[in-house]
Amino acid sequence: METNQKIPGKTTGIIAYLTIVGAIIAITMNVEPKHDFARFHTRQAFGIHLLFHAFALFSSVWYNQYGLYGLYLCYIVLWVYGFIGALNNKKQLVPIVGPYFQKWFTFIQ
Repeated sequence: METNQKIPGKTTGIIAYLTIVGAIIAITMNVEPKHDFARFHTRQAFGIHLLFHAFALFSSVWYNQYGLYGLYLCYIVLWVYGFIGALNNKKQLVPIVGPYFQKWFTFIQ
């Protein structure tokens, strides 16, 4: 039984989780041909990165050391959850915010 199936767009989906620049690169990689797996994970990764940067910018104005610990912990948990899903060929939404990312980032085709 082979568990290492070839999923179209898997490489693009994995690249999306490598920083916000990786998400932008993944968006351009998935222009042609379009892969559903890559589109799903690109939306998830782009949302995770964008959410992190938005909250980091917000917390830089009102500095709270414990708030930053929570931000980094949340970011790492969501990132690992999504990245492991991409590695395991699963289209699983990240907890709480995953469905919103799929609705908000419909421009990612």
